[in-house]
Amino acid sequence: MSAPASTSHDRSAADGIEARILDAARTQFEQFGVKKTTIGDVAKQADVDRGTIYRRIGSRDDLVRAVSAREVGRFLTELEGIPARHEEVAAIVADIFVTVVTRWRTHGLINRVLALEPGRLLPQVTTEGGAFFTAAVVTTSTILTEAIRQRGLPEIPDLATRVEIAGRVVHSLILQPVGTLNLESEERLGEFARDYIAPLILG
Repeated sequence: MSAPASTSHDRSAADGIEARILDAARTQFEQFGVKKTTIGDVAKQADVDRGTIYRRIGSRDDLVRAVSAREVGRFLTELEGIPARHEEVAAIVADIFVTVVTRWRTHGLINRVLALEPGRLLPQVTTEGGAFFTAAVVTTSTILTEAIRQRGLPEIPDLATRVEIAGRVVHSLILQPVGTLNLESEERLGEFARDYIAPLILG
């Protein structure tokens, strides 16, 4: 049975309000940083009252987590569209690698918060980032499993383990970009992924 029209409308309206709050929070965080953003600032930007934010999302820290979770969700959805662009699984792996690294490097909110308040963001991608990392590994493993199946290639029994190892390499490159590797351009990233990441995952 489908939900009553009034219930669907109420849920749609609620989702719209929450999306507006998260959009406003991201705008404020990106422009001024988290520390200088208040619930009142977000409420004004979203055109709601403060109580609505507290009821629907919570505190400022809850807003940070909600915005981060939504950004990760959007990013993982983008990864799901990559296989349609390639015939070879190795090319899918390389594209995922390049996309992950470049999205991190060019994300306005991430760069702004890292510049202004690195101590606030770093825990979310290190000691407190387990849920996001696990979600990325599961999503990537699922994407590659399906791509392999659709192309009639042999199953890789330990694919999830291989993806996690590669994910930890990516994580390290993001957190410590300075080294002897020249990975400044997307072309270089792609070459590195084809030479090292794809063989690691696909064997």
